[in-house]
Amino acid sequence: MRGLYEALMSASRAHAKWEIEMSNNIVRSRKHLLILLIMSLPLIIPAIGHAADLPSFLGGKSAFGPSHFTPVMFYGSMAVGVCAGLITGCIGAGGGFVITPALMSLGVKGILAVGTDQFHIFAKAIMGTVIHRKLGNVNVSLAIAFLVGSGIGVTGGGSLNRSLYNANPVMSDFVISTIYVVILGFLGFYSMYDFIKTRGQMNQGDAHGGPVGLTPLAIKLQKVNLAPMIKFDEDIIPGGRKISGWFVALCGCVTGFLAAIMGVGGGFVTFPMFVYGLGVSSFTTVGTDILQIIFTAGYSSIAQYAIYGYIFYTLAMGMLVGSLLGIQIGAATTKVVPGIYIRAFYAIAIMAGFVNRAFALPEKMGQMGYISIAPKTGAVLNTIGTWLFFGLILLFAGWIILSFIKGIPTLRAETAEAAVSDGKGVSQ
Repeated sequence: MRGLYEALMSASRAHAKWEIEMSNNIVRSRKHLLILLIMSLPLIIPAIGHAADLPSFLGGKSAFGPSHFTPVMFYGSMAVGVCAGLITGCIGAGGGFVITPALMSLGVKGILAVGTDQFHIFAKAIMGTVIHRKLGNVNVSLAIAFLVGSGIGVTGGGSLNRSLYNANPVMSDFVISTIYVVILGFLGFYSMYDFIKTRGQMNQGDAHGGPVGLTPLAIKLQKVNLAPMIKFDEDIIPGGRKISGWFVALCGCVTGFLAAIMGVGGGFVTFPMFVYGLGVSSFTTVGTDILQIIFTAGYSSIAQYAIYGYIFYTLAMGMLVGSLLGIQIGAATTKVVPGIYIRAFYAIAIMAGFVNRAFALPEKMGQMGYISIAPKTGAVLNTIGTWLFFGLILLFAGWIILSFIKGIPTLRAETAEAAVSDGKGVSQ
C-alpha cells in the first residue's frame, strides 16, 4: 500500500509540474495569450458566455438537454479553475483531482464533466507545449508503442462511458463518483496519515519524485524478452535499457482508459507505470509524457466526447482561464508559506473531493433501487457533501490568497534582489 501511495503521489507531482510549465508557457507568450483570447471570446461576450445561443458543438443548451444550464455553472467553472490552479501551484500536486467532482457538484452530468475536463487539459497542452524544447528526452519508440495502447484504451473508456450514460444517466454518474471515491479516499486518508506520522521527514527520490534505482517489478519486466524490444535511456545508463513494447502498449491502454473514464490527464498514471513499473528514467518519462498528454487528451476529448455533444466549451475555457490565474498565485505563495502547512492542506483538499463524491452516492443508489432511502434524505446528504466540499476548498483558496497578499512585500524584495544580481552578472 505504501508503494502504491508513493507511486500515485509521484504521478500527481509530475503532472503538477507539467501543469505549471504549461501555464508559464502560456502567460509568458504574447502569441499564446492571443490564442487564449480568441478561444475565450464566448466568455467575454456575456450573452454568449451564458451559452444561450451557442451552436451545440460549442456548448449550446441543445447539446446536452439532460444537463440543464445555469449561469452558476459558468461562473462556478472559473472558480473551480482558480481553486484547482491554487492547489496545483501551491501544493505541487492534486489540483486536477477536484475538477470533475466540482463540476458534478455544480449540476453538470458526470459524462459532461469528464469530457469538459479532458478538453480543458487538451487546450492547455496545445497552447502551452513548446515541443522543440522537449524532443531531446522523447523516446520515439516508447511514444509510438504507448500511443497505440492509449488509443485502444481511450476508445474503450469513452465507449463505456457513453454506453453507461445512454443506458442510465444515473448509473453513469454513480460509476464516475465511485471511481473518485476509491482513489481520493485512498490518497486522502493515506496522505493525512502520512502527514501526521512523518512530519519533518524528507521523502527520498529523484527530482521528479520517483524512486531511487529500479524497483523489483521493473527489474523483472526488463528481463522478459518479448519482441518487439524497445531500447531507451542510452544517454543516462551505459548501453541503455530494454523493455518489451507489449508492456509499454499495455501501460498506454490503462492510461487511456482511466483518462477517458475519469477526465484526468494521462500523466496521472503514466508516470508511476513508466518509472515504477517499467524502469524508465523520470527524465525520459517527462519528455514522452508531453506527447502522450496531447494525443490522449485530444483524441479522448474530441473523438470520444466532443463529436457526441459531451463537452461544455464555455466551462472548459472558464476553467482554463481560472487555472492559469490560480497556478501563478499558488506557485508564488510557496515562497512565503511553510511547507508543513502545504502538505496538510493537500490532504484536506483531497479529502474534500472524497467527501463530496461519497455523500453523493446514497442518492444515486437510491434512484437506481440498490438501497432504500427517501429521496429527500439522499438529496440532503448530497447537499451536505457539496457544501463541505466547497467550504473546505474555498477555505483553502482563501488562505492561499491571503498568504499571497501578505507576502507581496517579501516577493517584491526577492524580485528586486534577483534583478540586482542579474545586473551585476551582466556587468561582469
